[in-house]
Amino acid sequence: MKEIETICVYCGSNTGNKPYHVTIAHELGFKIASQDITLIYGAGGIGLMNELADAVLKANGNVVGVITKHLVNKEVQHKTLSETVLVNSMHQRKQIMYERSDAFVILPGGFGTLDEFFEILTWKQIGLHKKPIVILDSHYYWNPLKELLQHTIQEGFTPNTSRSLYHIAHSVDEVFEIIVPTS
Repeated sequence: MKEIETICVYCGSNTGNKPYHVTIAHELGFKIASQDITLIYGAGGIGLMNELADAVLKANGNVVGVITKHLVNKEVQHKTLSETVLVNSMHQRKQIMYERSDAFVILPGGFGTLDEFFEILTWKQIGLHKKPIVILDSHYYWNPLKELLQHTIQEGFTPNTSRSLYHIAHSVDEVFEIIVPTS
């Protein structure tokens, strides 16, 4: 397995209404920085996106944000990232985030996070990449998603082998056990 140098994290532009979502974003951010891995994310300066990026930066890590011109003000672009990539469309945003990432982690989020997860999962399903995808299911936020994925398999719309396309982790340490190869 290729050494992980960058991790793309998909997460919410809101923090949700449970404080532990912010806590897990901080924990993930500190761990990313401590492993000398670059965070790739959507460049937002609000919500879990901001909390995650700030944690990486606070731990002297490297953060690359990719944002569309349209979302600069709507998602309140983070102003102190290591690098910001400004693009014209969401398609470009997701493509660049994909190209610059060695692995993907899904934190709590809403429609945008689900869109990003399903696109990267579909790309893996059709053979466009073999990069690890990990759903960080802290406090069982993603239980309904896991049930939906299982339902598509049970109903015969998704092959049973598709379970191997993604991993479920319940802690930050578990995420790193999955995506960072040990020697």
